[in-house]
Amino acid sequence: MAKAFWKRQIVMIEDGQYIITFLALFFLISALFSFLINWLFLKFSFNLGVRNEDGTPQIRWAANVKPAIGGISFFILFLVSISVIGTLPRQANYLLDKHLIGIIASSSLGFLLGLADDAYNTNPLAKFIAQLSCAFILIISDVYIKISGNPAFDFMITIVWVIGLMNSINMLDNMDAITTIISMSIILGLISVVAISGHSLSTFYLVMLVGVFGALTGFLYFNWNPSRIIMGDTGSQFLGVFLASTSILFFWDFKDAGSNEFIQLKQFVIPMLFFIVPLIDTITVTIRRLMRKQSPFVGGKDHITHHLVYLGLSDKFVALILISVSLLSLPVALFLVVRIIEWTWLVTFLAFAYFAVMFLLFQVLYNIGKSKNASKRQTKA
Repeated sequence: MAKAFWKRQIVMIEDGQYIITFLALFFLISALFSFLINWLFLKFSFNLGVRNEDGTPQIRWAANVKPAIGGISFFILFLVSISVIGTLPRQANYLLDKHLIGIIASSSLGFLLGLADDAYNTNPLAKFIAQLSCAFILIISDVYIKISGNPAFDFMITIVWVIGLMNSINMLDNMDAITTIISMSIILGLISVVAISGHSLSTFYLVMLVGVFGALTGFLYFNWNPSRIIMGDTGSQFLGVFLASTSILFFWDFKDAGSNEFIQLKQFVIPMLFFIVPLIDTITVTIRRLMRKQSPFVGGKDHITHHLVYLGLSDKFVALILISVSLLSLPVALFLVVRIIEWTWLVTFLAFAYFAVMFLLFQVLYNIGKSKNASKRQTKA
C-alpha cells in the first residue's frame, strides 16, 4: 500500500509539473491577501456582529467588544481560489462538476446566513431553515454520507452532520483563535487526504483548500490572543458547511467494499479523529445544558475552553492545548488513510477508546474548573 501511495504522488506531480510550486505560492498570496483584507477592515473598524437585536452586546468571553469581520476574508479567498482554478491546465472544465457546484452553493449560503446573523441577529428558526437548505443543496449535488445503502437513512445522517457541524464550529468560536487553529488543523488533514486520494478533481480541491487555509493563516495574526477581530457567525457558518461538505467527500468514504453490514463503525473513525475537539466540546456543552434544562444553542461561558481557563490556564495556553489534541489525532488518521497502519477491528476499537479517553479527560478537567470557578464566586460574595 505504501508503494501505491508514492506511485500516486509521482503520477500527480508528473501530470501537473508545477502544481506543488503553484500551491505554495497560492498559499503565500492567500495568506498575505487575507492579512491585508482584515487589516483594512480593522482600519475602518465597523461593529458587525457585536450586538443583539435589542442593542445589548452579545455574550463573548472577552470583556471588550470586537468587530466580527474575519469571515468575510474567508469567503473572498474561497471565491478567489475557485477563479484561480481556471488558470490550471485541464482543470477549467471541471468547474461544472456537480459536487463542486454543491460545495460552492452551500458554502455561499452558509456565508450569507452568517452575515445576516451578524448584521441582524437572525431568528433561530430562520437560521435552522437556512442550515437545512445547505444540507439539501449538498444532497441534491450528490454530496452526502453514503453509509448504509439506504438513501433515506444516508440523507438523514448527512443532514445531522451538516447542521451539527455548522453549529459545532459556531459554538467552538468562543475564545480567541480557537476555531481558527482547529479549522486550520482539519483543513490540513483534508489537504493531506486529498493529495493522496487520487481523485480526478484533486488539484481543484487542493487549490480551494489551500486558499481557505491561507485565509485562516492571514486572519490568525489578528485573531490570536489578545485578538483585535473575530470571525463571527459569518466565518463560523461558512467554515461549518465548507468543512462538512469537503469532509463528506474525503473523510466518510473509508469502508470495506462488498460488506453486508448496514453500518460500518470503521467509517466513523476518520471524521471522529479529525473533528475530535469540536465534537468533544459540542457533546459536552449539549449534554450539560440539557441536564440544566437549557437550550444547547444559546451562548454561554460553559465550554471546555472556559473551564480550562477556570483551572488557571491562560487563553493562549488553552489554544495551544486544543491545537495539540487536534494535531495529535492527525498523523494517526493519515496512517489509517494510507494504510501504514493495518485497519483491523482492534484499530477501530482503539480509535473509539482514544476518543472516549480524551472525552473523559476533558470532563474531569471541566468539573475541576467548574469547582474552582464556583469557589471563587463564593469568596467574592
